Amino acid sequence: MERFFKLFVTLAAGLLAAQTTRSVWDGVYTAAQAERGAALYANNCASCHGSALGGGESAPPLTGGEFSSNWNGLTVGDLFERIRTTMPADRPGKLTREQDADVLAYMLSVSQFPPGKTELERQTEVLKQIRFDAYKQ
Repeated sequence: MERFFKLFVTLAAGLLAAQTTRSVWDGVYTAAQAERGAALYANNCASCHGSALGGGESAPPLTGGEFSSNWNGLTVGDLFERIRTTMPADRPGKLTREQDADVLAYMLSVSQFPPGKTELERQTEVLKQIRFDAYKQ
């Protein structure tokens, strides 16, 4: 009986987690945040990734099919951590968590994921609850 109860609790927790997990299609950033991110992107990222996020000689694109397929199935937290710990390439960690989140909001807006009413969080653990789904499900 105890074993059955533990299994039931585990399954219930999994179902609850699945219900609360959001995706990039659920409006996880605000338009104002993306606007702030656009200015930060222009000053800190565009020289390598291009003004239209299409990539450069030594930097991958941050929008489009290649970008989406590379991140599909991962989380926004995974992408946030990549940005936070490795960018800008010449001075990793230069930007604050808030600035990294703003740049990420801009990237999501350029990829045409819809804005919402609350800003993208700055805590990796929270962002790991948001799936990066290349296509709306």
